[in-house]
Amino acid sequence: MASTDQAAGGGTPGKGENKGTAQIGVTGLAVMGRNLARNLARHGYVTAVHNRTETRTRALVEEFGGEGRFVPAATPEEFVASLERPRRVIAMVKAGAPTDAVIEEFAALLEPGDIIVDAGNAHFADTRRREQALRERGIHFVGSGVSGGEEGALHGPSIMPGGSAESYAALSPMLEAIAAKADDGSPCVAHIGPDGAGHFVKMVHNGIEYADMQLIAESYDLLRHALGLPPERIAEVFRGWNQGRLDSYLIEITAQVLAHTDAATGGPFVDIVLDQAEQKGTGRWTVQTALDLGVPVSGIAEAVFARSVSGHADLRAAARELPGPTPTLLDSAAYDRFAEDVEQALYASKIIAYAQGFHQIAVGSAEYGWDIDQGRVAAIWRAGCIIRAAFLDRIRAAFDGRPDLPTLLVDDHFADALRGAQSAWRRVVSTAAELGVPTPGFAAALAYYDSLRAERLPAALVQGQRDFFGAHTYHRVDRPGTFHTLWADPDRPEVTAS
Repeated sequence: MASTDQAAGGGTPGKGENKGTAQIGVTGLAVMGRNLARNLARHGYVTAVHNRTETRTRALVEEFGGEGRFVPAATPEEFVASLERPRRVIAMVKAGAPTDAVIEEFAALLEPGDIIVDAGNAHFADTRRREQALRERGIHFVGSGVSGGEEGALHGPSIMPGGSAESYAALSPMLEAIAAKADDGSPCVAHIGPDGAGHFVKMVHNGIEYADMQLIAESYDLLRHALGLPPERIAEVFRGWNQGRLDSYLIEITAQVLAHTDAATGGPFVDIVLDQAEQKGTGRWTVQTALDLGVPVSGIAEAVFARSVSGHADLRAAARELPGPTPTLLDSAAYDRFAEDVEQALYASKIIAYAQGFHQIAVGSAEYGWDIDQGRVAAIWRAGCIIRAAFLDRIRAAFDGRPDLPTLLVDDHFADALRGAQSAWRRVVSTAAELGVPTPGFAAALAYYDSLRAERLPAALVQGQRDFFGAHTYHRVDRPGTFHTLWADPDRPEVTAS
């Protein structure tokens, strides 16, 4: 175990010999911040470390000082003084007011050309505001999504930085070193775009994550309640799926969770966990932002609402005796086909979730002038992040081959997969309805798919209703213009509004 002086390269924090020696610094040393600092030090970067509570700084250096060179600092002033120019400060603190407080505290000590990186889960609108305010002071502000949890932070996350091209040039060697590496060796980091682009993409990543997890949970629920399979047997099914096109981190860990035995009861772990899923807000932000942008992300929304429903224990208890179908298992002869159907439905619905997320990224990019490369986004999600999956290579190829692709659903590869899933996907949704097993994710994905391919939608009737009660006008299919029907005047049924 290295002492504080050894880890810092000798001397006392803040003394002259440590000034300007650190190449990058991390303030906020909870699990994520600590592991990012360790990751940087392990890759040979002299890393300044600081925490509001100094004991946490000392503990990091005492426990992990042998992993690289740390420069511990007791105060913000010592921390900033220890950094070489341009100073690179990574903040890993709680989103919201605490982030604003830390930014202001350190910005007052920095100089033009220095860089502050917010690597937490900030709302992209806050990032845009902060970037503009610091830009006016000559300081670069980088809002960077970091995905992979505490293990990813230590061993290699997927990193999604926004901000100026100049700031990325100063950070890129370090970020590329600590980022996860895809199978082809490419680092899973890229400059996403200006101001809030990085945090926007991370937000959508988390929205897709919500949808992916919900679809996997619905698959488990169907295999258990339609076929009567115990968790350990369902774990085997998921292990098999993970050997094919569903190969992904989430499928892998699902098999592990389902196979886990609770030490206290000796029963399946999944049966002793309270069925109330929590959330930290990024999925909700995705849906709220999609509504603001007018982007349909129904699969992601249903995943967010499914968590909300799970948390309303009193409401669920009050409704438990409502009428529904008698619980029934499918005939044992249907086992193989139904399990295959669920795999098809899961893959098809997963494609929908990613298609919705990438559509939101495209619309957000256009709205805010970010010019986001969707192929690069798919590429940096291939390793390190929670939604890493084999088929992200295929998504990258789709956007690389056609950057203006309006939706993943019309890419030849994914269109073929959806064509092959039609019967199975519809059987799964209808079987779930007949058995009374809730599958909001599967059903929403299928409804979205059918809505896109419909020649005409009943929105025409909705618009007619709006014109009737609120004179909201409508457009016609046979000639241009905006029209309003005078519903109370049969002699003049229609006027041109503009």
